[in-house]
Amino acid sequence: MRRIPWIAAGATAGLLLIAAAAPLLGLADPLAMAMKSRFAGPTAAHLLGQDEYGRDVLSRLVWGLRTSLFVGLAASALAGVLGTALGILGGYLRGVAEVLAIRSMDVVLCFPPLLLALLVVTLLGPGMLTLIPVLALVYLPAFTRLTYAGVLSVRSQDYVEAMRAQGAGGLEIMTRTILPNVAGPILVQFSLATASAVVLESGLSFLGLGVVPPAPSLGVMIGGARATMAQAPLLLLWPCIALVLTILVLNALCDGLRDFLDPKTLVRRPFRRRQAAAGPAEAVVEEGAVLDLDRLSIQIDAPPQPIPAVRDVSLRIRPGETVAVVGESGSGKSLTSLAVMGLLPPVAQVGGGAVRLQGADLLRLDAEAVRQRRGRSMAMVFQDPASSLNPVHRVGDQIAEAIRAHRAISGAAAWREAVALLRRVGIPDPERRARSFPHELSGGMRQRVMIAIAIANDPALLIADEPTTALDVTIQAQILDLLAELRRQSGMALLFVTHSLPVVSEIADRVVVMYAGEVVEEGRTGEVFGAPLHPYTAALLASAPREDGPPPRGIPGVVPAPDALPAGCAFAQRCPMRAGACEAARPQLVEPAMDRRTRCLRWREL
Repeated sequence: MRRIPWIAAGATAGLLLIAAAAPLLGLADPLAMAMKSRFAGPTAAHLLGQDEYGRDVLSRLVWGLRTSLFVGLAASALAGVLGTALGILGGYLRGVAEVLAIRSMDVVLCFPPLLLALLVVTLLGPGMLTLIPVLALVYLPAFTRLTYAGVLSVRSQDYVEAMRAQGAGGLEIMTRTILPNVAGPILVQFSLATASAVVLESGLSFLGLGVVPPAPSLGVMIGGARATMAQAPLLLLWPCIALVLTILVLNALCDGLRDFLDPKTLVRRPFRRRQAAAGPAEAVVEEGAVLDLDRLSIQIDAPPQPIPAVRDVSLRIRPGETVAVVGESGSGKSLTSLAVMGLLPPVAQVGGGAVRLQGADLLRLDAEAVRQRRGRSMAMVFQDPASSLNPVHRVGDQIAEAIRAHRAISGAAAWREAVALLRRVGIPDPERRARSFPHELSGGMRQRVMIAIAIANDPALLIADEPTTALDVTIQAQILDLLAELRRQSGMALLFVTHSLPVVSEIADRVVVMYAGEVVEEGRTGEVFGAPLHPYTAALLASAPREDGPPPRGIPGVVPAPDALPAGCAFAQRCPMRAGACEAARPQLVEPAMDRRTRCLRWREL
C-alpha cells in the first residue's frame, strides 16, 4: 500500500481545475473597467472588491492564477524534457555527446538566472510567447546536470550491464533502465523549477517585462496594487496569498509524488500465506567438458602498448563439477570469468587462446550468438546483489525478464516460473517476495534472487564471482549449501571465484590458484591443500585462519601490477624461499620447455 499525497494532490487539482475552468465560472470580464467604482469593497457582485481601475479582483485573481500556472508549468515541462534527454544522452553515450550537453549548460550557468531572463526579454520583448522559452532556458542546466550526475552513478551498475548482456539497445536501456532510476530527483527538481518559474514570472511581470498589462497575472496584480497599497491594502494581499499558496501546494505535491513513485517508501500489509519449498528431482550428470579454457590471454589497452593482464590460463570443468579459482585481488580471477561471459570492460580484450562452452569456441562467435548463450547456456552471479538488482523493479519482474529474454512464453507463465524459482532457492512466501523490491529483502535473500535469475533457464555453466563476500558467516554457509544443492540437482558445472580458502575447502572439487594473471597451481582440492606444490599456494594456506592451527601469517608485499611484472617467477619478490639457492636457480626455473608441475616441484626441492 502506498502513501498517496492526497491533500497535496487534491489542493493542486483544485488550483488547476479553477485555472482551467476560468472561462466557465461565470466571472466578470477581467479586463472590463468601471472607473466610478475604483477601490470599491467586497459586494455580492464583486466578492473581493474592485481594483484601481474598477476591475473585478476575484476574476483577475482566477485568470492571473491561470496565466502564472500555465507559464510555470509549460516552462518547467519544456526544461525538464530537454534537460533530461540531454543529461541521459551525455551521461550514457559520453564522448562528443557529453561535451556538447554539459559544456553548453556550463555556458548558460555563467549568467545569473534573473539577469539572463531580463536580457532576453528586453531584447525580444515581453509576452508569454517569449517568457516560456526564456524560463525554460534558465532551468535547463539544472535538469541536465542533475540527470547527468544520476546517469553516471547508474550506468556502471550491474543491472545496466545485464541489460546490455541481454542484447538491449541503447535507447531501451536509457528509457527502461536508467530513466526510472533517476526519475525521483528529476521530479523534485520539477517541483522546484515550477515554483521558481511562477515566482520569476511574477517578478518579471511586476517589472513590466513579463505578461503585458492589462492581461491578468499575479505579478501584474502585485505591481498594480503596490502603488495603491496605502489606499487599498487588500488589493496587495489577495495576489500575494494566491502566489504563496500556489508555491506551497506545488512543492508539497511533487515531494509527495517523489515518495509515491520511489519504491523505498512502499509500506505493505503483512502477507500470511506460506508455502513449503520444493525442488526438482535429481538430474543425470553428463560426461564431457562444459567449459574448456585453452591458454586464454587478456590484455589491457594502454599506450604505448597493451598490458598483459591474464596470461595462458587453462582450465576444464565437467558437468556437476565445482572448480574454484583462488588468489589475491589483482590475480586476474574476475577478468577470466568476465571473458568467459563476454562481459570484459571496454579497455580489456582477449589477446589469444580459446573459450569453449560445450564444444563451441565463444571467441569465434559473433556478439548475438554469445548473447543467446549468456543467460541460457551460461550464467553468472556477482558478488554485490544490491548493485546487480534494479532497485525500481520488483524481483519477480526481473526474474521473469531473464526468462522471457530466452524463451517465448507469456508474461503470466514467466511470473509463475519466477515464483517457482524463488521457492526453489529457498525464499519463504515466494508469491509475496516476488512482488517485493530489492531494498525490502535482506542481503542473503537478494543473493538468492540473483541465483534464481542465473538458474532461470537451466544453464550448463554457472559462474559465481565471490557471491558470499558481502554476507555474514551464517548466510555464507546457507548460500554455499544452496549452490551445492543446485549443482547436485541439475548437474550444472560451477566455476567459483573467491579469495577465501575456507570456502574453497567446503565447496570445490578442484582448485585453480592464480597469481599475477597466470595459473601457478591446479589440482584436486584435497591434494592442493594437503601438499601444495607452489610456494604461493603454501603462503595462501598459511595466511588462512584455522581453528586448531598456528596463527595466520600474512604474505608480505602486494601483487605486482600487470605492467611491472618481474623477470622470471612473478612471485619471486614476495616468496619466503627466494634467498640463496632460490635466487641463483631462478633462470633455470623459467625455462620455456619446463612445464608448470616440474617448475613447482623444482621450487619444493629448493
